[in-house]
Amino acid sequence: MAREGDVDESKRATLRRFAALGATSPFVGFAKESDSDAPDALLGYVAATPGAHFSKIRDDLQLGTGETQHHLRRLERDGAVESREDGEYRRYFPAGRFSEFERVALGYLRRETPRGMVVALLRDPEASGTALAERLGVSAPTVSKYASQLEEAGLLSREDGYRLERPETLLLLLVQHADSFGPDAAELAADADDIVTYDP
Repeated sequence: MAREGDVDESKRATLRRFAALGATSPFVGFAKESDSDAPDALLGYVAATPGAHFSKIRDDLQLGTGETQHHLRRLERDGAVESREDGEYRRYFPAGRFSEFERVALGYLRRETPRGMVVALLRDPEASGTALAERLGVSAPTVSKYASQLEEAGLLSREDGYRLERPETLLLLLVQHADSFGPDAAELAADADDIVTYDP
């Protein structure tokens, strides 16, 4: 069983690790009003994990709800981060770094089944709903439900099978942030050279 001191040391190590990332941010000056590592850690975490929702940020950084709310509101007010509502979640991004399409895409890529569908369709653009369900180990109605959501979000067309919108952008987001997604994204990033084809 972990002792309280072990938990505190783990929290400090996590905050220091992400604070080091945040210290390289062009918005690092915004974080210096506080003696806490939390503002820099939040900046670093949001930069490394764009599209993460509030609860994940709080839990991964081992911060309290009030502390997380306070610092994120301040960073957002000062223009260092921005957020958008995504259903029941509020997702956070480094300010000015992503287009609206990319912010929407990152929100869906943070969800396991939609991300799995996008990865599978990048690997096999002709994959059917049945093939996607088998590949992901989910039911066909689950694939259909998420396909409808992805279509409504502008990431997928269902006019003639399933076709990703702006697949090159989706691939780039997955590759650039592969470490912050699941193993499916890491495997895709390793194979990205084989997936991207050039037709001069």
